[in-house]
Amino acid sequence: MKFAIITHVLHGNVDGRYFAYAPYVREMNIWAKYVDKLIIVAPLTLKNKTSISFNYEKDEIKFIPINELSAIGFKSKLNAIIYIPKIVFAIYRAMKEADHIHLRCPGNIGLLGCMVQLFFPNKPKTAKYAGNWDPNTTQPLSYKIQKWILNNTFLSKNITVLVYGEWNGQSKNIKPFFTATYSEVDKISVESKTLQNGLKFIFVGTLSEGKNPLYAINIVEEISKRHSNISLNIFGNGQLSPELEKYIETNKLENVVFLNGNQSLDIIKKAYIDSHFVILPSKSEGWPKVLAEGMFWKCLPIATPVSCVLNMLDNGNRGVLLTMNLIDDVAKIYELIENDQLYNKKAQSAMHWSRNYTSDFFEKEIKKLFLK
Repeated sequence: MKFAIITHVLHGNVDGRYFAYAPYVREMNIWAKYVDKLIIVAPLTLKNKTSISFNYEKDEIKFIPINELSAIGFKSKLNAIIYIPKIVFAIYRAMKEADHIHLRCPGNIGLLGCMVQLFFPNKPKTAKYAGNWDPNTTQPLSYKIQKWILNNTFLSKNITVLVYGEWNGQSKNIKPFFTATYSEVDKISVESKTLQNGLKFIFVGTLSEGKNPLYAINIVEEISKRHSNISLNIFGNGQLSPELEKYIETNKLENVVFLNGNQSLDIIKKAYIDSHFVILPSKSEGWPKVLAEGMFWKCLPIATPVSCVLNMLDNGNRGVLLTMNLIDDVAKIYELIENDQLYNKKAQSAMHWSRNYTSDFFEKEIKKLFLK
Protein backbone atom coordinates (compact mmCIF):
# COMPACT_ATOMS: atom_id res chain seq x y z
CA MET A 1 0.00 0.00 0.00
CA LYS A 2 1.21 3.48 -0.92
CA PHE A 3 0.31 5.92 1.86
CA ALA A 4 0.39 9.64 1.05
CA ILE A 5 0.85 12.13 3.91
CA ILE A 6 -0.04 15.76 3.22
CA THR A 7 1.33 17.97 6.00
CA HIS A 8 2.66 21.43 6.89
CA VAL A 9 5.16 19.93 9.39
CA LEU A 10 8.73 21.02 8.59
CA HIS A 11 11.08 18.16 7.63
CA GLY A 12 14.79 17.63 7.14
CA ASN A 13 17.16 15.03 5.73
CA VAL A 14 20.47 14.04 7.28
CA ASP A 15 22.50 11.11 5.95
CA GLY A 16 19.61 9.97 3.82
CA ARG A 17 17.12 9.77 6.70
CA TYR A 18 14.09 12.05 6.88
CA PHE A 19 13.20 13.59 10.24
CA ALA A 20 10.72 16.06 11.75
CA TYR A 21 9.13 17.05 15.06
CA ALA A 22 9.43 13.97 17.29
CA PRO A 23 5.82 13.52 18.56
CA TYR A 24 4.49 13.78 15.00
CA VAL A 25 7.04 11.32 13.56
CA ARG A 26 6.57 8.82 16.38
CA GLU A 27 2.87 8.77 15.54
CA MET A 28 3.47 8.45 11.80
CA ASN A 29 5.88 5.58 12.40
CA ILE A 30 2.93 3.68 13.90
CA TRP A 31 0.80 4.36 10.81
CA ALA A 32 3.74 3.35 8.61
CA LYS A 33 3.83 -0.17 10.08
CA TYR A 34 0.74 -1.02 8.02
CA VAL A 35 1.86 0.35 4.65
CA ASP A 36 4.54 -0.54 2.11
CA LYS A 37 5.59 2.93 1.02
CA LEU A 38 5.27 6.48 2.32
CA ILE A 39 4.71 9.41 0.00
CA ILE A 40 5.32 12.58 2.01
CA VAL A 41 4.30 16.01 0.75
CA ALA A 42 5.80 18.58 3.11
CA PRO A 43 8.30 21.45 3.39
CA LEU A 44 11.90 20.19 3.48
CA THR A 45 13.60 23.08 5.26
CA LEU A 46 15.25 21.77 8.43
CA LYS A 47 19.03 21.55 8.25
CA ASN A 48 19.95 19.91 11.55
CA LYS A 49 18.36 17.54 14.04
CA THR A 50 17.65 18.73 17.57
CA SER A 51 16.57 17.11 20.84
CA ILE A 52 12.95 17.26 19.65
CA SER A 53 13.60 15.70 16.23
CA PHE A 54 13.02 12.07 15.28
CA ASN A 55 13.63 9.90 12.19
CA TYR A 56 11.06 8.07 10.12
CA GLU A 57 11.68 4.37 10.51
CA LYS A 58 10.32 3.47 7.07
CA ASP A 59 12.97 2.83 4.42
CA GLU A 60 10.64 3.15 1.45
CA ILE A 61 9.89 6.88 1.32
CA LYS A 62 9.15 9.13 -1.63
CA PHE A 63 9.48 12.74 -0.51
CA ILE A 64 7.86 15.54 -2.50
CA PRO A 65 9.20 18.85 -1.12
CA ILE A 66 6.96 21.92 -1.19
CA ASN A 67 7.27 25.51 -0.05
CA GLU A 68 6.09 26.70 3.35
CA LEU A 69 2.90 28.73 3.27
CA SER A 70 2.23 31.73 5.50
CA ALA A 71 -0.44 34.42 5.40
CA ILE A 72 1.40 36.74 7.80
CA GLY A 73 2.82 39.83 6.15
CA PHE A 74 2.49 41.21 2.62
CA LYS A 75 5.55 39.39 1.25
CA SER A 76 4.37 36.04 2.65
CA LYS A 77 0.94 36.50 1.11
CA LEU A 78 2.50 37.38 -2.24
CA ASN A 79 4.73 34.30 -2.08
CA ALA A 80 1.72 32.15 -1.21
CA ILE A 81 -0.04 33.24 -4.39
CA ILE A 82 3.04 32.20 -6.36
CA TYR A 83 3.57 28.88 -4.52
CA ILE A 84 -0.02 27.58 -4.28
CA PRO A 85 -0.40 26.28 -7.88
CA LYS A 86 2.83 24.30 -7.59
CA ILE A 87 1.85 22.94 -4.15
CA VAL A 88 -1.60 21.93 -5.38
CA PHE A 89 -0.03 20.05 -8.28
CA ALA A 90 2.37 18.25 -5.91
CA ILE A 91 -0.53 17.24 -3.64
CA TYR A 92 -2.60 16.05 -6.62
CA ARG A 93 0.32 13.99 -7.95
CA ALA A 94 0.82 12.32 -4.57
CA MET A 95 -2.88 11.59 -4.11
CA LYS A 96 -3.14 10.12 -7.59
CA GLU A 97 -0.28 7.71 -6.89
CA ALA A 98 -1.44 6.77 -3.39
CA ASP A 99 -3.69 3.90 -2.31
CA HIS A 100 -4.57 5.74 0.91
CA ILE A 101 -4.59 9.51 1.48
CA HIS A 102 -3.79 10.97 4.90
CA LEU A 103 -4.29 14.67 5.69
CA ARG A 104 -2.74 16.49 8.64
CA CYS A 105 -4.91 19.41 9.71
CA PRO A 106 -5.38 22.22 10.54
CA GLY A 107 -2.90 24.27 8.54
CA ASN A 108 -2.47 25.97 5.20
CA ILE A 109 -1.20 22.81 3.53
CA GLY A 110 -4.01 20.85 5.17
CA LEU A 111 -6.52 23.30 3.67
CA LEU A 112 -5.16 22.69 0.18
CA GLY A 113 -5.19 18.95 0.87
CA CYS A 114 -8.85 19.15 1.91
CA MET A 115 -9.68 20.76 -1.42
CA VAL A 116 -7.63 18.44 -3.62
CA GLN A 117 -9.02 15.29 -1.97
CA LEU A 118 -12.43 16.22 -3.43
CA PHE A 119 -11.15 14.89 -6.76
CA PHE A 120 -10.53 11.42 -5.25
CA PRO A 121 -13.93 10.40 -3.81
CA ASN A 122 -13.32 6.68 -4.20
CA LYS A 123 -9.93 6.47 -2.52
CA PRO A 124 -9.81 5.62 1.20
CA LYS A 125 -8.76 8.61 3.26
CA THR A 126 -8.03 9.60 6.82
CA ALA A 127 -7.50 13.05 8.29
CA LYS A 128 -5.99 13.88 11.65
CA TYR A 129 -7.37 17.20 12.92
CA ALA A 130 -4.87 18.02 15.65
CA GLY A 131 -6.48 21.31 16.65
CA ASN A 132 -9.58 22.23 18.63
CA TRP A 133 -12.65 20.68 16.97
CA ASP A 134 -15.11 22.47 19.27
CA PRO A 135 -17.66 23.95 16.80
CA ASN A 136 -18.38 26.87 19.16
CA THR A 137 -14.82 28.07 19.55
CA THR A 138 -13.42 31.16 17.77
CA GLN A 139 -10.95 30.10 15.09
CA PRO A 140 -9.35 31.45 11.90
CA LEU A 141 -11.48 31.25 8.76
CA SER A 142 -9.11 28.73 7.15
CA TYR A 143 -9.64 26.36 10.10
CA LYS A 144 -13.41 26.70 9.81
CA ILE A 145 -13.25 25.91 6.09
CA GLN A 146 -11.20 22.77 6.74
CA LYS A 147 -13.63 21.59 9.39
CA TRP A 148 -16.61 22.26 7.13
CA ILE A 149 -15.11 20.34 4.20
CA LEU A 150 -14.06 17.38 6.34
CA ASN A 151 -17.41 17.18 8.12
CA ASN A 152 -19.42 17.43 4.88
CA THR A 153 -20.32 13.93 3.66
CA PHE A 154 -21.18 15.22 0.17
CA LEU A 155 -17.79 16.86 -0.35
CA SER A 156 -15.60 14.42 1.59
CA LYS A 157 -16.33 10.79 0.80
CA ASN A 158 -14.71 7.58 2.02
CA ILE A 159 -12.92 9.46 4.82
CA THR A 160 -12.47 9.08 8.57
CA VAL A 161 -11.62 12.30 10.37
CA LEU A 162 -9.94 11.82 13.73
CA VAL A 163 -10.78 14.61 16.16
CA TYR A 164 -10.18 15.24 19.86
CA GLY A 165 -13.27 15.14 22.03
CA GLU A 166 -16.91 14.23 21.42
CA TRP A 167 -19.07 16.95 19.90
CA ASN A 168 -22.78 17.04 19.07
CA GLY A 169 -24.06 17.45 15.53
CA GLN A 170 -21.13 15.84 13.71
CA SER A 171 -21.42 13.73 10.55
CA LYS A 172 -20.47 10.07 10.12
CA ASN A 173 -17.08 11.24 8.83
CA ILE A 174 -16.03 12.26 12.34
CA LYS A 175 -14.43 9.85 14.81
CA PRO A 176 -13.43 10.91 18.36
CA PHE A 177 -9.80 9.95 18.89
CA PHE A 178 -6.75 10.52 21.09
CA THR A 179 -2.98 10.43 20.98
CA ALA A 180 -0.44 8.64 23.16
CA THR A 181 3.17 8.84 24.27
CA TYR A 182 3.75 5.95 26.65
CA SER A 183 3.26 2.19 26.21
CA GLU A 184 1.95 -0.59 28.41
CA VAL A 185 5.49 -1.40 29.60
CA ASP A 186 5.80 2.15 30.94
CA LYS A 187 3.07 1.52 33.50
CA ILE A 188 5.39 1.35 36.47
CA SER A 189 4.05 2.26 39.88
CA VAL A 190 4.38 5.82 41.13
CA GLU A 191 4.36 6.49 44.86
CA SER A 192 1.94 8.93 46.41
CA LYS A 193 3.42 12.40 46.54
CA THR A 194 3.54 14.65 49.57
CA LEU A 195 3.29 18.41 49.19
CA GLN A 196 4.56 19.32 52.65
CA ASN A 197 8.30 19.10 51.88
CA GLY A 198 8.26 21.26 48.75
CA LEU A 199 6.13 22.05 45.73
CA LYS A 200 7.24 21.26 42.19
CA PHE A 201 5.43 22.59 39.12
CA ILE A 202 6.21 21.88 35.47
CA PHE A 203 5.30 23.58 32.20
CA VAL A 204 5.99 21.86 28.87
CA GLY A 205 5.31 23.51 25.53
CA THR A 206 6.15 26.23 23.06
CA LEU A 207 6.87 29.54 24.74
CA SER A 208 4.22 31.46 22.82
CA GLU A 209 1.22 33.68 23.53
CA GLY A 210 -1.11 30.79 22.81
CA LYS A 211 0.43 28.56 25.50
CA ASN A 212 0.51 31.44 28.01
CA PRO A 213 3.63 30.42 30.00
CA LEU A 214 3.71 33.79 31.80
CA TYR A 215 0.46 32.92 33.58
CA ALA A 216 2.06 29.69 34.80
CA ILE A 217 4.88 31.81 36.23
CA ASN A 218 2.36 34.20 37.81
CA ILE A 219 0.65 31.31 39.61
CA VAL A 220 3.88 29.95 41.03
CA GLU A 221 5.10 33.46 41.88
CA GLU A 222 1.94 34.10 43.90
CA ILE A 223 2.20 30.78 45.74
CA SER A 224 5.91 31.43 46.46
CA LYS A 225 4.89 34.36 48.65
CA ARG A 226 3.64 31.82 51.18
CA HIS A 227 5.81 28.80 50.30
CA SER A 228 9.56 29.27 50.08
CA ASN A 229 10.30 25.71 48.92
CA ILE A 230 8.70 25.88 45.48
CA SER A 231 9.88 25.58 41.88
CA LEU A 232 8.59 25.78 38.32
CA ASN A 233 10.57 24.02 35.61
CA ILE A 234 9.72 25.25 32.11
CA PHE A 235 10.59 23.03 29.14
CA GLY A 236 10.39 24.47 25.64
CA ASN A 237 11.58 27.32 23.46
CA GLY A 238 9.78 30.07 21.61
CA GLN A 239 9.42 33.75 20.84
CA LEU A 240 8.57 34.61 24.47
CA SER A 241 11.87 33.26 25.83
CA PRO A 242 13.57 36.69 26.13
CA GLU A 243 10.45 38.22 27.72
CA LEU A 244 10.21 35.42 30.28
CA GLU A 245 13.91 35.66 31.11
CA LYS A 246 13.52 39.37 31.75
CA TYR A 247 10.42 38.84 33.90
CA ILE A 248 12.20 36.22 36.02
CA GLU A 249 15.19 38.52 36.53
CA THR A 250 13.11 41.64 37.24
CA ASN A 251 10.95 39.87 39.81
CA LYS A 252 13.89 38.01 41.39
CA LEU A 253 12.52 34.56 40.62
CA GLU A 254 15.85 33.00 39.59
CA ASN A 255 15.64 30.49 42.46
CA VAL A 256 12.01 29.63 41.71
CA VAL A 257 11.51 29.52 37.93
CA PHE A 258 13.93 27.67 35.65
CA LEU A 259 13.98 27.82 31.83
CA ASN A 260 15.33 24.51 30.56
CA GLY A 261 14.75 24.82 26.81
CA ASN A 262 13.85 21.78 24.72
CA GLN A 263 14.82 18.49 26.34
CA SER A 264 14.57 14.80 25.52
CA LEU A 265 11.52 12.68 26.30
CA ASP A 266 13.42 10.87 29.07
CA ILE A 267 14.38 14.09 30.86
CA ILE A 268 10.82 15.40 30.71
CA LYS A 269 9.47 12.03 31.88
CA LYS A 270 11.67 12.24 34.99
CA ALA A 271 10.48 15.80 35.57
CA TYR A 272 6.84 14.64 35.47
CA ILE A 273 7.57 11.90 38.00
CA ASP A 274 9.33 14.36 40.33
CA SER A 275 6.67 17.09 40.00
CA HIS A 276 3.34 17.61 41.72
CA PHE A 277 1.56 19.73 39.11
CA VAL A 278 1.74 20.23 35.33
CA ILE A 279 0.40 23.64 34.25
CA LEU A 280 -1.04 24.47 30.83
CA PRO A 281 -2.96 27.79 30.76
CA SER A 282 -3.36 27.50 26.99
CA LYS A 283 -5.79 29.59 24.93
CA SER A 284 -6.53 26.71 22.55
CA GLU A 285 -5.65 23.03 22.30
CA GLY A 286 -6.48 19.87 20.42
CA TRP A 287 -5.45 16.97 22.62
CA PRO A 288 -3.09 18.57 25.17
CA LYS A 289 -0.52 15.80 25.16
CA VAL A 290 1.53 17.30 27.98
CA LEU A 291 -1.45 16.98 30.33
CA ALA A 292 -1.97 13.32 29.44
CA GLU A 293 1.77 12.70 29.89
CA GLY A 294 1.87 14.37 33.28
CA MET A 295 -1.25 12.51 34.42
CA PHE A 296 0.40 9.22 33.37
CA TRP A 297 3.03 9.90 36.06
CA LYS A 298 0.60 11.07 38.76
CA CYS A 299 1.43 14.72 38.08
CA LEU A 300 -1.84 16.61 38.56
CA PRO A 301 -2.94 18.84 35.66
CA ILE A 302 -3.80 22.52 36.01
CA ALA A 303 -5.34 23.74 32.76
CA THR A 304 -7.84 25.98 31.00
CA PRO A 305 -11.12 24.25 30.01
CA VAL A 306 -10.52 24.38 26.24
CA SER A 307 -11.25 21.68 23.65
CA CYS A 308 -11.47 18.24 25.34
CA VAL A 309 -9.77 19.35 28.59
CA LEU A 310 -13.07 19.30 30.48
CA ASN A 311 -13.42 15.62 29.63
CA MET A 312 -9.78 14.82 30.37
CA LEU A 313 -10.02 16.43 33.81
CA ASP A 314 -13.56 15.13 34.43
CA ASN A 315 -14.81 18.65 35.15
CA GLY A 316 -12.10 19.16 37.76
CA ASN A 317 -12.22 15.76 39.49
CA ARG A 318 -8.88 14.85 37.91
CA GLY A 319 -7.21 18.24 38.15
CA VAL A 320 -7.70 21.99 38.45
CA LEU A 321 -9.63 24.01 35.85
CA LEU A 322 -8.31 27.53 35.48
CA THR A 323 -10.59 30.56 35.32
CA MET A 324 -7.69 32.89 34.39
CA ASN A 325 -8.43 34.92 37.52
CA LEU A 326 -5.17 34.68 39.44
CA ILE A 327 -6.67 35.00 42.94
CA ASP A 328 -9.35 32.38 42.27
CA ASP A 329 -6.97 29.98 40.56
CA VAL A 330 -4.36 30.15 43.31
CA ALA A 331 -7.11 29.55 45.89
CA LYS A 332 -8.16 26.37 44.04
CA ILE A 333 -4.59 25.10 44.00
CA TYR A 334 -4.16 25.93 47.69
CA GLU A 335 -7.06 23.64 48.56
CA LEU A 336 -4.92 20.77 47.27
CA ILE A 337 -1.62 22.01 48.67
CA GLU A 338 -3.11 21.93 52.15
CA ASN A 339 -4.75 18.54 51.70
CA ASP A 340 -2.43 15.68 50.72
CA GLN A 341 -5.28 13.19 50.78
CA LEU A 342 -7.42 15.14 48.33
CA TYR A 343 -4.42 15.86 46.12
CA ASN A 344 -3.41 12.19 45.91
CA LYS A 345 -7.00 11.09 45.30
CA LYS A 346 -7.19 13.38 42.26
CA ALA A 347 -3.68 12.48 41.10
CA GLN A 348 -4.48 8.75 41.34
CA SER A 349 -7.66 9.28 39.33
CA ALA A 350 -5.72 11.28 36.74
CA MET A 351 -3.12 8.54 36.39
CA HIS A 352 -5.76 5.82 36.08
CA TRP A 353 -7.52 7.74 33.28
CA SER A 354 -4.36 8.56 31.34
CA ARG A 355 -3.06 4.99 31.42
CA ASN A 356 -6.03 3.86 29.35
CA TYR A 357 -4.51 5.71 26.39
CA THR A 358 -1.24 3.94 25.68
CA SER A 359 0.64 3.77 22.39
CA ASP A 360 -0.29 0.07 22.25
CA PHE A 361 -3.99 0.94 22.34
CA PHE A 362 -3.36 3.74 19.84
CA GLU A 363 -1.74 1.29 17.44
CA LYS A 364 -4.68 -1.11 17.68
CA GLU A 365 -7.07 1.72 16.84
CA ILE A 366 -4.90 2.83 13.90
CA LYS A 367 -4.84 -0.73 12.55
CA LYS A 368 -8.65 -0.81 12.59
CA LEU A 369 -8.70 2.20 10.26
CA PHE A 370 -6.81 0.24 7.62
CA LEU A 371 -9.11 -2.78 8.00
CA LYS A 372 -12.31 -0.82 7.35
